[in-house]
Amino acid sequence: MPSSTQTSKVYEARRLEKGQSIAIDGRGGDPGWQLAHVLTDFSFPWTKRTPPATEFRALWNEQHLYFRFDVTDADVVLGEGANAMEKVIGSDRVEIFFSTGPDLNPYYGIEIDPRGEVLDYEATYHRNLNFEWSCDGLVTQSSLNDFGYVAEGLIPIATLRKLGCLHQDEAGQYLLAGLYRAEFSRSPDGESVIEDWMSWVDPEVASPDFHVPSSFGTIRWVQ
Repeated sequence: MPSSTQTSKVYEARRLEKGQSIAIDGRGGDPGWQLAHVLTDFSFPWTKRTPPATEFRALWNEQHLYFRFDVTDADVVLGEGANAMEKVIGSDRVEIFFSTGPDLNPYYGIEIDPRGEVLDYEATYHRNLNFEWSCDGLVTQSSLNDFGYVAEGLIPIATLRKLGCLHQDEAGQYLLAGLYRAEFSRSPDGESVIEDWMSWVDPEVASPDFHVPSSFGTIRWVQ
């Protein structure tokens, strides 16, 4: 198993003012988002090309963790299928994982495509995925725009605690979390889809794989 590098990158999720919340509209329209740190440190670990812009934000209050991705994408690919899983797997999308520990036993994945389809699952290392699981209280919204798309969501703090994913140390509360983007594009002839993969933390593995401990960083709760 690759060693975890969850301490290599840290994102600080700021706390909202008392009584403040974020309205999840799929457009990033709530003014409360202005408080959030903007994370732009995404790369192509397995492709030598300049990554298109990706922004991540997170905020929290006593009830919820709020998160948002802003994606620049000139060629949005939307997959087809009979259900959400088939649609999401064939689409451009953003992904957030969170784990009970560095061994990923278990961890949880949430994948959101530009039209708001969601694939969520429970998993254990390596890639033992349970698609019957769903994230209790998860709310998501997405929207396409002139530059690409926005995906937003909230997860109840109670859910993260129940799952054992909200950790505590002397510095406060934190999540072991992975942040990713599936960046699909159409081939020049339009007959096929080219799949590229972007990550906040470079997993430093030979083949594309987000489902490894070395792809995780830390989202730390700050005041």
